[in-house]
Amino acid sequence: MSHHILLIEDESDLVQTLRYRLEKEGYQVSASLTGQGGIALAQGAERPDLILLDLMLPDLPGTEVCRQLRAEKSTGAIPVLMLTAKGHEIDRVVGFELGADDYMAKPFSMRELLLRIRAILRRSKGRKASAGNPTWRGFGPIKVDEAGRQIWIEGEEVVLTMIEFNLLMHFLNNKGQVQTRDALLAQVWGYREGVSSRTVDTHVKRLRAKIGIAGTFIETLRGVGYRFRRQPPTPKGAS
Repeated sequence: MSHHILLIEDESDLVQTLRYRLEKEGYQVSASLTGQGGIALAQGAERPDLILLDLMLPDLPGTEVCRQLRAEKSTGAIPVLMLTAKGHEIDRVVGFELGADDYMAKPFSMRELLLRIRAILRRSKGRKASAGNPTWRGFGPIKVDEAGRQIWIEGEEVVLTMIEFNLLMHFLNNKGQVQTRDALLAQVWGYREGVSSRTVDTHVKRLRAKIGIAGTFIETLRGVGYRFRRQPPTPKGAS
């Protein structure tokens, strides 16, 4: 079954070009020229596997569209790749802080875009695995169903984006090991070039905020990167 990509972009010529190239690659494509229409399509019966989202839309800013998508459980984990004419670092940071998984500034290379799309879809493989056959993992207050790509912190389910979930799983699989930003970009994002190390810092910040008390397990090593605790702290009152 082909992956479904949703385009939320107000430039009709670009939409036609993207649709043609993506369908030629075997993807199923739907599109909206407005933010509200895009949100409606994302929440429809055929949920997309990836959303290409323009930052400058006629009715809603792309940042607001991303915020609304992330706020809903039904769309909160769908990968979002932002497309925009803005190329400043601050715009990328704002997009990532709102939960975007990747960012490309216009004009962009179609070949590079297709490589980014493949990398994102490869990372998200298994996101739709049946929760009826869970593979549980626990670490302190963290409980993870890897097959269903769900996480609970102290019994409360937390919705993570695809990148956030993969980042957490990478930390859990490499407890106690130093992780440089370049290594994280290569192993979690799947590519090295064209992505700032600031991207890693922004996603780690968001992940820490979402997982609450477990966020303290991610230690910052200044000038180096990050390290996840080898063992969870002993609960207070425990012998």
